[in-house]
Amino acid sequence: LTVFSQGSLRDLKRHLQCLKSIVHLLAHVAYGCENDGQKTAVHEQATLPAKALAASYEVAHLVAKAQKPHTIAESLILPAAIAMTTAMHGEKIASALKQIPLSNDTVSKRIIEIANDMKCQIIERVKNGMFSLELDESTDVTSVAQLLVFVRYSYEGKLHEDMLFCSPMEGRCTGSDFFNCLNGWMEDAGLQWANCLSICTDGAAAMLGKNKGLKAKVLSVAPHAKFTHCIIHREALASKTLEPELNNVLQTAIQMVNFIKSRPLNTRLFTLLCQEMGSSHESLLFHSEVRWLSRGKVLTRLLELRSEVRTFLSDANSAFAHHLTDSEWIARLAYLSCIFDKLNMLNLSLQGLNTNILTLSDKVNAFTKKLQRWAVRAESGDFEMFSELHDFLEEEDVNVNSLKASINVHLQSLLEKFHQYFPTGNVENYDWIRQPFTSCSSNDLSSELEDALLELSSDRTIQTSSKASKSLDEFWLSVAQEYPRLSKAAMDILTPFGSTYLCEKTFSSLHRGGKSPCRRMQHSS
Repeated sequence: LTVFSQGSLRDLKRHLQCLKSIVHLLAHVAYGCENDGQKTAVHEQATLPAKALAASYEVAHLVAKAQKPHTIAESLILPAAIAMTTAMHGEKIASALKQIPLSNDTVSKRIIEIANDMKCQIIERVKNGMFSLELDESTDVTSVAQLLVFVRYSYEGKLHEDMLFCSPMEGRCTGSDFFNCLNGWMEDAGLQWANCLSICTDGAAAMLGKNKGLKAKVLSVAPHAKFTHCIIHREALASKTLEPELNNVLQTAIQMVNFIKSRPLNTRLFTLLCQEMGSSHESLLFHSEVRWLSRGKVLTRLLELRSEVRTFLSDANSAFAHHLTDSEWIARLAYLSCIFDKLNMLNLSLQGLNTNILTLSDKVNAFTKKLQRWAVRAESGDFEMFSELHDFLEEEDVNVNSLKASINVHLQSLLEKFHQYFPTGNVENYDWIRQPFTSCSSNDLSSELEDALLELSSDRTIQTSSKASKSLDEFWLSVAQEYPRLSKAAMDILTPFGSTYLCEKTFSSLHRGGKSPCRRMQHSS
């Protein structure tokens, strides 16, 4: 059983348009069934009104997307629909809704049929051309490791992203285990490694290990495939660097928050104190090391509630209270709040659907340039780019020289880490992909491709038609017939995933829901 994500079910409309043929097929199956019980059940489904059958599939689709129990269709959705229709149009029209089959078993079967249909459609599409993979492994709420794989491929003039499969893993989850699972699924689906352009995953040794990792195994059967270390993961790793003084401030701030948040009584008393003081917030936020955006949000909230926290800690005779009377400590806290907020903004900008390596790299390069500029301004004592710190320094008398030293050391350390995780490449070599009508040459292009680019850049018909709002992938796919080799060279850059955002988003959704649809998936062979 494979339950596909919302993105994988976007073609449900096409599926429903084929319901008439499905009805005939079901009738044919019923005729050929040997079991009388099966024959009766299939015949009943085949003779359902087409509109009622279509509505049943629509509701099942919505239930699957919302990750709700299948019983909700019959227990809530159908009664609600009947009640609303009765109120709006009368009982006669509402009674027609009672023909829609929405029992628990029916909805479950509908979802299975939709998922299987979409699986077949996606596999057929992926078979027809080059594709890229994005994969990650995570442990679900039942402590079972799940390998989740997404695929990006071109279809009908644009790139599509869909879940390929999700499979439970057994054993130690080594690189060999991941490869055997992935390779076995591809063989069963009829997908060829020769068509795999790239694989994007995190930096775990089991994934990117040179000798025994998934990368080594894949390269043994697809030496042309490129591996990409998730850009979002690299950004999170680069952001972890902290010089000792600032790290002490961070750890102390986390301990303050834990002192209040980890004790239910303290949490309630702190909430009452915030209400009495008319605070805009009534609680602090927990810090989680595995959540990349956690630090910035925790420190920002602590900075906003520092007066309330100071009062609470003083009343509790906590040793942490004196830190919130130290202007230099608070100034460092304000800086950390600002810089983590900017790192969070970068992290969020790297997330999203339909991203590519070029756009993600541009955002990282822009942030690196900002870091260089901030370091220069901080050296001169200008902290305007860090708004909370700037406002605090306007109000308090702080030893700026000591503060400048800490900030400069941190900014330089951040720069070094970003250069380490994001080596500076010749990004201008790909300008011909972004601006094919103004960049007529590239050091990375062969003579043949450069000649084709010159022809394309001089083609005013294509230039005029391309002014319509087309994305880069849509443009390059649209010129594939006239400039096939040039189009392929561009798509080889645009098709690979730049991050594992889709995997992370899916895993987060499953964990938030407190259940794991992936857990119910069998190996999709």
